[in-house]
Amino acid sequence: MRVISGKYRGRSLRALRGMDIRPTSDRLRETLFNVLTAGNPEALRNTVWLDLFAGTGAVGIEALSRGARQVYFVETSPPAAKLIEQNLKSLGITEGYKILRDDLSGIVWRLHREHFLADVVFLDPPYAMRNAYKESLPALAESSVVWAMTLVIAEHEKKFNPGDAFGPLRRIRTLTQGHTALSFYRIGGQADLNKPSA
Repeated sequence: MRVISGKYRGRSLRALRGMDIRPTSDRLRETLFNVLTAGNPEALRNTVWLDLFAGTGAVGIEALSRGARQVYFVETSPPAAKLIEQNLKSLGITEGYKILRDDLSGIVWRLHREHFLADVVFLDPPYAMRNAYKESLPALAESSVVWAMTLVIAEHEKKFNPGDAFGPLRRIRTLTQGHTALSFYRIGGQADLNKPSA
C-alpha cells in the first residue's frame, strides 16, 4: 500500500494483519482522487476532510499529500488508531490532522462545538457492518458538519446499496470498480446524468 500522488507520492503505508480492516485499494484510491481532482492537481488544496472508519488512514493521508489543510481521522479501534499515528509519523506529518477515537454521535457533537465544516467526508466501514451506513449517513445529513458544498463519499460492496437519500442528503453518483463501489452524496443534490458510473 502506498501514497498515490502529491507530496508523499510513492511512500509506503503499513496495514494491520489479522484485523477486520480492509484498506481502500491503491487502484480504487487512485480512481477516487482522479474524480475529486478532475485533472486539477490543486483542486484539494486547503480542503478539510472527515475520514470515518479511517482504518490505516490511507485515504486521509492521500488527501494530506495532495494539499488538504486538515484531516480528522475517526477510528474507535485502538490498534488502528495507533497504526494511523505510525503511518503519519513515518511520513513526517506532524500537523494538519487530528485522530478522534469517539463514536460518530460523540464526534458530531464535538465538531459542532468547534464549528467544523467538512469539504469531504469519506466513510468506509467494514463491509460486514452494513448497519454502519444506515446509522452514519442519516447522522451526517442531520449534522452541522455537512453543508451544501460538502461531498460525502461512501465506499461499499458493489452488490450492497447503502441508500439513495437520507433527509436532504442525496446520492448524486455511483462509481464501481471490480467488486467495490463508491457512492457520492450532497445535500439537496441531484444525480449528475453526465457522469455515468465507471
